[in-house]
Amino acid sequence: MAFDRACLRDADVDGRTVLVRADLNVPLEAGQVGDDTRIRAALPTIRDLVSRNARVVLCSHLGRPGGIPAREFSLGPVADRLSELLGTEVELAPEVVGDRARAMAAGLAPGEVLLLENTRFEPGETDNDPELARELAAVADLFVNDAFGTAHRAHASNAGVAALLPAYAGMLLEREVSNLSAVADDPDRPLVVVLGGAKVSDKIGVIDRFLELADQILIGGAMCFPFYRARGIATGDSLVEEDGITLAAGALEKAEGSGCELCLPVDLSLGREFDPATDRRDLDGVEVPDGWMGLDIGPRSATGYAGRIAAAGTVLWNGPMGAFELDQFDSGTRTVAEAVAGAAGFTVVGGGDSVAALAKFGLTDRVDWVSTGGGASLELLEGRPLPGVEALKAA
Repeated sequence: MAFDRACLRDADVDGRTVLVRADLNVPLEAGQVGDDTRIRAALPTIRDLVSRNARVVLCSHLGRPGGIPAREFSLGPVADRLSELLGTEVELAPEVVGDRARAMAAGLAPGEVLLLENTRFEPGETDNDPELARELAAVADLFVNDAFGTAHRAHASNAGVAALLPAYAGMLLEREVSNLSAVADDPDRPLVVVLGGAKVSDKIGVIDRFLELADQILIGGAMCFPFYRARGIATGDSLVEEDGITLAAGALEKAEGSGCELCLPVDLSLGREFDPATDRRDLDGVEVPDGWMGLDIGPRSATGYAGRIAAAGTVLWNGPMGAFELDQFDSGTRTVAEAVAGAAGFTVVGGGDSVAALAKFGLTDRVDWVSTGGGASLELLEGRPLPGVEALKAA
């Protein structure tokens, strides 16, 4: 979808209170932020609002506390890290809604920032409860949604609030939708889609859509094993999503009548078990013997995939080629990551494991767009409407 919603730059925010739904769902380690990537991704929108004298009220979820306040899911560490990155104190309201939250929001001066406590401490958040949405909306004059990672969910803090206030897309949300949409809507050719990970079921919607749009789809990771099984090829002790075999068979059949080449690995690297100390064996082929499991694509597959990526006009990569967490099985993913980073075409990477692989290999800054969304990015690539985006007013 082309981006057709009102954007932050269209909003008059001077002196007004702006409720911003950000995605600050970050990992915590020993009471501190372990990875601040998502916090940094939210900074451009926050800084723009501060520079335009807005009173900024941030809200976000963290983890899955199940509608019950719990100290281990508090956004306190996030407020601390935000304060460091912004160079100004970001206070944490002790609640999502209520008298204290309203009073703290009302007491903001232009350019000040307040963070509300974890929205999922409220049981009505994930149910898009109208009363919770009304209480959130009551603290602000307008709403900015910058949380692409939850845009595929209709929750009170995104879709609910957007129905009650003038609503705009933040900078991150706009760029996410624009860059991901460009892959499907107007790609430079050839369009090469690289898909990995464990489950065909997670990616079948993307496979089905891009069999009609892409020039080549390159499959890696444990996703390849249901495809082999659909062709009657033994997979040994490899991780196989049994429910994915039928889906894979359907994709293979659809590929035969499409203009898209669906590629599977031609060789594999095997281990006895998923363990850094396991025995390793290179298999010049894909028929996995009993007692072994495929843990990476092989060198011929990786080199072939890298060549296709290098020749692409547009590359979409979602999902690792193997167990890259284990150093002796990271070469396939490394080769693909290096090819994506070195490609002359427009490159987009999404999915937590692919992003983690880029970080492991020091390649994050060499990709045109690294998506912060997991499920949201997949649903958008499938061509499905995102409730958090649809709820924003039209441009």
